[in-house]
Amino acid sequence: MKIRILLAVVFALILSGCVGPSDSSGWSSSQKSQFLKILKNDKYMSICDQQPLYQKVKQSRNSPLMTKLLVEYTDNLANGCIVNNEGFRAYRQKVTTTDIENKLRGGYSIEKILKPYVPEYRQFNALIAHYRALQKSGNASAKLLHTVRLNIERVKLMKPGLGDTYALVNIPEYKIRVIEKDHTALEMRVVVGTRKNQTPIFSENLKYITLNPTWNVPDSIARNEIIPKTLRNPGYLKSHRLVVRKDYNLDSPAQSFNPSLARNYVGGKGPVPFKFIEVPSNRNALGRVKFIFPNHHSVYMHDTPAKSLFKRKTRAFSHGCVRLHKPKAMLKYISENYTAHDYEDVQAKYDSRKTHYLKIIKPLPVHTAYLTAYVDENGELLTFSDVYGFDKTQRLNF
Repeated sequence: MKIRILLAVVFALILSGCVGPSDSSGWSSSQKSQFLKILKNDKYMSICDQQPLYQKVKQSRNSPLMTKLLVEYTDNLANGCIVNNEGFRAYRQKVTTTDIENKLRGGYSIEKILKPYVPEYRQFNALIAHYRALQKSGNASAKLLHTVRLNIERVKLMKPGLGDTYALVNIPEYKIRVIEKDHTALEMRVVVGTRKNQTPIFSENLKYITLNPTWNVPDSIARNEIIPKTLRNPGYLKSHRLVVRKDYNLDSPAQSFNPSLARNYVGGKGPVPFKFIEVPSNRNALGRVKFIFPNHHSVYMHDTPAKSLFKRKTRAFSHGCVRLHKPKAMLKYISENYTAHDYEDVQAKYDSRKTHYLKIIKPLPVHTAYLTAYVDENGELLTFSDVYGFDKTQRLNF
């Protein structure tokens, strides 16, 4: 009986990667073998700029060097291998030597140490598989290989913990998908920001839906578009259903447009002491519905009266927000699955032409991403035009 118990303990230790005494740096022979096996084929494509160190480790199996490499490998996995990744750094993860050493001494397997930093998003493994297949074929162009590799690194930079169900806006593809457990439940075309007014790359949870919204004109648009057009054409505000208030509240006292005052706020930056609000209508710039996931970019998804833009191949026309081709389909899906309202009730509120708010009652993360290479559900590798020029400006660190 004692022998059986001893064998069971040994077997459990083998499974956990804890067999063998640790050296002064915390490494067991089992952990070293595990790490070298991962490095041999660069399982997580994160050796990157550490090739010289890897060659030393492979030859010497020196423990301090191996610790240094494990820290660097983990950091490359957690935070990508792109040097100039402006706009992609919002979710940088902290990797420290102390934490890695403690886990080594605690007998963690190397896979367990790396697991918190391995992207959960299925695109990570899918793009790696295609990259390796392209390399093996010998027929892929250097440009295609570089594009796929860049996008592997971009996936690493996405917010950890995408969620089982989430909405993904892929900017270069001009498309949004709602993903449920790796399957597409809903997808549609979108319009994204121009190169000058880019849709930012970030993640936030959907919080509420506004039916029949007003449009609170941002001060930047007021300065650069609304005020100059109104100064040239006094009838502009009425024809575009815009009213003037002291703040973004339709119930605030109405104000008249004062040309002498307004001229002081043409161009430039900073707050404007009066606000333009577009009242609800079919022609409202936000259409009949908007989906709010609060963020410091003031970006959201919404309907639009400019339906013809969805027929175009290139659809970068907004000031940064995401316009939906089929907003009613999105409204139906989200109201049925993420609000306390049935769709008949939502439809009645929608038809009322009055502003209503629907609260989201369970998490639905919304992720905006910039993937110029994407593997669809059929396993096909798709590539898209580099609308914001990131493929040209971003450089790998190796």
